[in-house]
Amino acid sequence: MDDRGGSFVAVRRISQGLDRTNTYHSTSAEFVTGSTAWLGRGLSCVCAQRRESDARPSFDLTPAQEECLQRLQSRIDVPYDSSIPEHQDALRALWNAAFPEEELSGLISEQWKDMGWQGKDPSTDFRGGGFISLENLLFFARNFPKSFQDLLRKQEGDRSVWEYPFAVAGVNITFMLIQMLDLEAVKPRTLAGATFLKFLAVNESAFDLLYCITFKLMDHQWLSMRASYMDFNTVMKATRRQLEKELLEDITRLEDVPSYKLLTR
Repeated sequence: MDDRGGSFVAVRRISQGLDRTNTYHSTSAEFVTGSTAWLGRGLSCVCAQRRESDARPSFDLTPAQEECLQRLQSRIDVPYDSSIPEHQDALRALWNAAFPEEELSGLISEQWKDMGWQGKDPSTDFRGGGFISLENLLFFARNFPKSFQDLLRKQEGDRSVWEYPFAVAGVNITFMLIQMLDLEAVKPRTLAGATFLKFLAVNESAFDLLYCITFKLMDHQWLSMRASYMDFNTVMKATRRQLEKELLEDITRLEDVPSYKLLTR
């Protein structure tokens, strides 16, 4: 992604899914690039913008909620840094979870395109979501491996010819959730954000779990709308609306969110 608006990689669907028995330069998938504004910190087309003068409510927090929010904000503030061993290890762990039968040749490799990164260096795609977006992907892979693999390999549903890139879409989802829940504010200023903090206070992994739910919901919306890669922003907006609606239902835990049932382990 460049600073002038970003770029995307659209993955051409292969009906058999990715063939991991071939070497990384296999022609089992093709890629096209273009320019758009749906990556990174310029995601204005995904999440509705507001004027600073707009009046928004503020919700009081319990001490436990405030502490949990601060810990989550500390995670959000960490950028991905390719020089930090912990970050390198997490990236390798993501590859191993995605393609356990294929050895990774390096942290900079053409292989990464098979996961849906824009180029051979995934670190350039984390600018929109930071290290937490990598943690989200890794949590998804470890806790819901069936759903993770289904989305990675586009194995469910009647797919479009040109599909969204899996990994880059994942970074977008992290960013969208941070915006939707207003997680960078001192106090939540949306009802969805205030509701989420109730879940976070009893489950430290609530953000990661909500990420998994959202990714699966996004793909469900994608299939329902018979979308192709140029429809990605429309799908994300629909996903956000549906997720906000589900969060405001009479539920006591994230596992009760209707879209949770879309996930399989």
